[in-house]
Amino acid sequence: MAYVPPHKRYTKYVGRSSPFPESLAPLFKRNMNLRASNFNKDRSGKIVYADHAISKWFAVGLDDDDQFPPYVHLKPISFEFFERKNGEKPLVLVNSPVTEENSEPERNWSRSPWEIIAEKVKKELLSSFENLKSETDCQSLEKVKPTLVARLGKFLFHGSHSMSLESVNKIQVEEAILRQLKRSFYTNIPSSYMENITDGVVPVIGVDFEEEKDIYHVKLSDNTRPDATVSCKCSVTENKKLLLYKVELNQVRQMVVDISCLDKNLDLRLMLCTKRILTTLTDDEMNSIRDLINSAVLDSDTKGGLRWSLGKASSGGRYSVVGVWHTITKAYKSSSFRLKVRHADRFYFRSGNGEATREIYLKLRRVVSEIQASSFDWL
Repeated sequence: MAYVPPHKRYTKYVGRSSPFPESLAPLFKRNMNLRASNFNKDRSGKIVYADHAISKWFAVGLDDDDQFPPYVHLKPISFEFFERKNGEKPLVLVNSPVTEENSEPERNWSRSPWEIIAEKVKKELLSSFENLKSETDCQSLEKVKPTLVARLGKFLFHGSHSMSLESVNKIQVEEAILRQLKRSFYTNIPSSYMENITDGVVPVIGVDFEEEKDIYHVKLSDNTRPDATVSCKCSVTENKKLLLYKVELNQVRQMVVDISCLDKNLDLRLMLCTKRILTTLTDDEMNSIRDLINSAVLDSDTKGGLRWSLGKASSGGRYSVVGVWHTITKAYKSSSFRLKVRHADRFYFRSGNGEATREIYLKLRRVVSEIQASSFDWL
């Protein structure tokens, strides 16, 4: 059999629907400050947290009770991408109450889930902005842009080889059990959710179509910045060449609040992040980066949509390609937020992993602008 390079090895999970059944309703109850898994790394090895980053985890949707209800349990799921990456099946929290005709249990809410979320997040959000303000005072050479994002996805629990899947699946969920497990957030959304957002939700929530962008993100390592990744945003010209239009450093997470949305099929993550747009690159630095961009070859059969000839994925002894994203994003806007519906095809050179996903997220612009305007004198 002919040799197939890693970036051309499409596996079964690419392009498939989300592995999570749409009937699953994840449940857990108590406020917990549990660390996210791989706190300093993502699949490209470069998730970066601020020195005073805040992490929190809580649930909305259950009655006021300090214990997990008996029908909430952890269940292993078959998920090829995760199993190939971590060597084990992940667990999800599911709700399986015994009710007539499998109907959901009746619940009486004194407050809406959004009120509860706002109340529980307010302190951490303001503290994160205070920390960010003190940190940005020393960064006058680079523009720092704070963004508050709400993302939909599913929490996965994993990483405790001392606990058998069978025993976890049989006992009632307790905080002590969850503290033995790491947590990941998987953002691949079932296709039916994407269709419902674009065809059902968008027309009734007062947002206007803004634009559709087809972008290639070339991720570069920089041997002078070992803790950062340089992200190059590129469009495609008429002659099928990449056109570089923005160079950024990777996001820095100031706050991550994970929320289990009870009696719902998807969970929620709120993140306050900053991006640093590089404005002080020298001519030699820009020439090295452009050399890498110009040597890329568009290839729809390759994960991430780009490939480089042998020896062309590094430049000047300083920069080298570590990942590629190809994203097609539809953006809708209102006076308060931007809704983005995105198809993303990613490949990470270091790990040899790649995946195509469907994603939905909100950029909460008004919240950020009001906090900045009322509380701080920003640079």
